[in-house]
Amino acid sequence: MTAAITGVGAYAPRFRITAEAFEEAWGQFQAAGVTEKAVPAADEDALTMAVEAARRALAAADVDPGTVDWLGFASSRPPEAEEDLTARLGAMLAVSESATRQLFVGSTRAGTRALWAGADALAVDAGTALVVAADAPRGDPDDGVDHAAGAGAAAFVLERDGPAAIVDRAEYAAPYPGTRFRTTGDEATQGLGVTQYDRQAFTETIGGAVAGLEIEPEPDAAAIQAPDGKLPYRAAGAAGVGTDEIRAAATVHDLGDLGAASVPVSLATALEDGYGTVLAVSHGSGAGADALVVEADGDVPTNTALEGHDPLSYAEYLRQRGVVTTGPPSGGGAYVSVPAWRRSLPQRYRLEAGRCAECGALSFPPEGACANCGALAEYEPVELAGTGTIEAVTTISQGGAPPEFAEQQARSGDYAAAIVALETDDGTETVSAPAMGTGAAPDDFAVGDRIETTIRRVYTQEGVTRYGFKVRPAGE
Repeated sequence: MTAAITGVGAYAPRFRITAEAFEEAWGQFQAAGVTEKAVPAADEDALTMAVEAARRALAAADVDPGTVDWLGFASSRPPEAEEDLTARLGAMLAVSESATRQLFVGSTRAGTRALWAGADALAVDAGTALVVAADAPRGDPDDGVDHAAGAGAAAFVLERDGPAAIVDRAEYAAPYPGTRFRTTGDEATQGLGVTQYDRQAFTETIGGAVAGLEIEPEPDAAAIQAPDGKLPYRAAGAAGVGTDEIRAAATVHDLGDLGAASVPVSLATALEDGYGTVLAVSHGSGAGADALVVEADGDVPTNTALEGHDPLSYAEYLRQRGVVTTGPPSGGGAYVSVPAWRRSLPQRYRLEAGRCAECGALSFPPEGACANCGALAEYEPVELAGTGTIEAVTTISQGGAPPEFAEQQARSGDYAAAIVALETDDGTETVSAPAMGTGAAPDDFAVGDRIETTIRRVYTQEGVTRYGFKVRPAGE
């Protein structure tokens, strides 16, 4: 039984840094073929980018997240070294708590591993699978890995029938230690930098995976793993494709090395552009490769957001990444225990308000006495739409942020703090809530402006990162 892609979503952060900015700082740029790359904001990581892409894929497929039976999340650099992040991701998306979940980490091949496993799940008993790959590699500042390292995410809704079928797949592995690795406890991904050795590992495994396919694909586009902007083209012969087919799906030139999301994002853009047959081939150090053939019969529903519009200088780039900031101040923050934070997750993740059983007024959060009638009756859960209007707004500058937000303020600069009127699904009612701004400069938030919510990092205490909703200008 083949698996079919019925919805595609993709996301990349709005920040960009160019090759020229690196050259001005270092006198050279070591990421061949990369013109510019995407940079995650201070409150973004692989998990928040995964949410962005997954929501787009679910909307494109017109699938209720509560009907997802299988959820897979892939990243070579998850925000936590040890934690099953599919629990948080599923809660943020409102996936059923009983859905099967799998986490794929440890390799840039993880994205295609997740796609493979999602297809297998459909062959067993899952009716709908959601596969999400998100990544933001990092290296040492003077290293080619960091110069190429971008950020982005892609998500795919898989069902048994649909407009784009995964018709064949194969894998290949051969031992090539040292091509790309990150040791336990290290922040930076490294490589030995032995050029011929690295190329041999790349081309042999990619060629081996493609050779294992039972059909001989004649792809219109080829989504090839892209550690930089030249290596994919060097594997053209091994993959049995031309450079034009690789260029048709390439995202590395404008987004950089997307790690485990490299092939998934390229596959997403190829399907969005209407290519009929797409060859997708990943590579992971170690070394191994996956090859998948996707055949599209008609338009595939897609919903992507890959455009960047905020250029960074090299100094701003270092600040967003936290390289030149000192970290949070000691003491003085408003302490919220993890158990208390967990109790508020329905509000922070899914905007769950409450309707008073006595007077019918909405409350957010739904706790304590009703602000309208003072009753202490139970609240009926009501999930808000994630859109609304700014009622009041101010700018938080250096020295004005509460201690728990000081590190983010140091990295991202001034940010907006607002009171927003969040709407019900039908738009007939609103309820006010405080919110932090993201995705734009404070001057882009004004009273009366339309906003939409998104999931972002809020702050970290006791080593545990708190995630919750923030607001951005509608359409961002």
